[in-house]
Amino acid sequence: MLPPVIYRFAEFELDLAKVELRAQGAVRPLEPQVFALLALLIENRDRLVSRDEIIEKVWDGRIVSDAAVASRVKSARQALGDDGKSQKFIRTLHGRGFRFVTEARAARGDAPAVAGGEPADAVRAPDPAAQGLSAGERPSIAVLPFHLVGDAGPFAAIAEAIADELIIDFARLHWIFVTARGSSFRLRASDADPGEIGRLLGVRYVLAGSVTLARGRLEVAVELVDTRDAGIVWAERFDGPLDDVHRVREDIRASALAALEIRIPQHEAELARLRVCEDLDAWSAYHLGLQHIYRFNRQDNAAATELFGRAAVLDPSFARAQAGLSFVHFQTAFLRHTDDIAGEVSLARRFAVRAWELDALDPFVNFAMGRTYWLTGDLDGALPWLERATALSPNYAQGIYARAWTESLAGEARAGRTHVDLAMRLSPLDPLYYGMLGTRAFAHLVLGEGAQAARWAERAARAPGAHVLIAMIASAMHAIAGDETASTAWAANVRERNPALRRDDFFRSFPMKSVAARGQLEGALARRGF
Repeated sequence: MLPPVIYRFAEFELDLAKVELRAQGAVRPLEPQVFALLALLIENRDRLVSRDEIIEKVWDGRIVSDAAVASRVKSARQALGDDGKSQKFIRTLHGRGFRFVTEARAARGDAPAVAGGEPADAVRAPDPAAQGLSAGERPSIAVLPFHLVGDAGPFAAIAEAIADELIIDFARLHWIFVTARGSSFRLRASDADPGEIGRLLGVRYVLAGSVTLARGRLEVAVELVDTRDAGIVWAERFDGPLDDVHRVREDIRASALAALEIRIPQHEAELARLRVCEDLDAWSAYHLGLQHIYRFNRQDNAAATELFGRAAVLDPSFARAQAGLSFVHFQTAFLRHTDDIAGEVSLARRFAVRAWELDALDPFVNFAMGRTYWLTGDLDGALPWLERATALSPNYAQGIYARAWTESLAGEARAGRTHVDLAMRLSPLDPLYYGMLGTRAFAHLVLGEGAQAARWAERAARAPGAHVLIAMIASAMHAIAGDETASTAWAANVRERNPALRRDDFFRSFPMKSVAARGQLEGALARRGF
């Protein structure tokens, strides 16, 4: 449990745990409502706090007079040696509300003050050890209330609302620890450097942002920062008209979730590469394994198998390590890298079951389980698991893509196209993006749109990381569209990469339910000699 926060400003300390205001160590008694008012203003010192918000937070929304609010403000000023004329600490903006205008710093309650009023826990450079982060801990994040720029009027609550929604969404991702709102909302991004925030809250990452409302438009800037070195892992800017505020909020939530699923694992893998292999902890080994697994070739799949295995040994309760092992055996069977397909299918299912036993609510675990059903052509069995993955995390791009793939092969092409478009919008830099493009090609084929299917298949085959079966899709789709030259070229590419592949292998990997679409593909592949 984190020690409570103390706010230090001028010669004062506001101790939230002890409910005390101290001046140079001496307690200055305050009535409970006056203390609550002062705490509210200090915690929100980067913005104006309206009279209505004060009544909601201090009086729990009960009806009170303007005189009652004014009385508590006067008492707070008196305790600070302030008054309505000088307004050194609390400024009145007539007809709008109040704002705390003196610089204040947040510190943990167990950190004594030092000469000059600077807290002893202030740091000059991030120190992972000082942050209480052991090598084996899963990544952790704090979402701070966004900084509000300008007079937001009736939209003043949006800065906190966006952060609050992100905390709820992030908490669904079991692979990352999310600091509770009660702790993270006591800090503001402008209070300290990322290293200090990381040490106060004991987190590796901080997500913060700013909200600007001007000329009828809403602009939101978001940054994901590594507290260990203050490096920016991801940043994005969103904007739109104020009357479209809910769409902007949804865009922020979707993009931030996708960033966590893609950018943090990439960042953790980059850090893991700098370490000696024998020193890797479970999470580092897992994240490094992810970087290999998406390349869909024998060498990288073998490396991923070793890394996921290491993670599972180091932490037997690590569900995602077991799901990663399911993924590598799925890949071996999917790409026909072995003659023992049945054995690999069995291993993929076994590790997925073990992962599910460890954490049934992890979206990646349910994603891995759903994919094992593809290997036996059981699309109806796969779909409930993939639907569960996206129900657990509605903006989980890879889960949405896998669902779209299943729907397209099952003949539900319109639903598949809708879902794959969403997956591509959520994660345009996804390591499985080529698969999303290929799924769109299948959807067009099922809908009888051969020319469009060929265009999407071409994009898929040329996308970074595309495996050999994607090239096979491109060869078939171009043949159906009547482009024999392109079809022949992609067929040659397939034979160069895996001369043993045949059309039976193709349909074991892509079990098409649509009789018409399957017939077209069979004819196209037969003409290319597969």
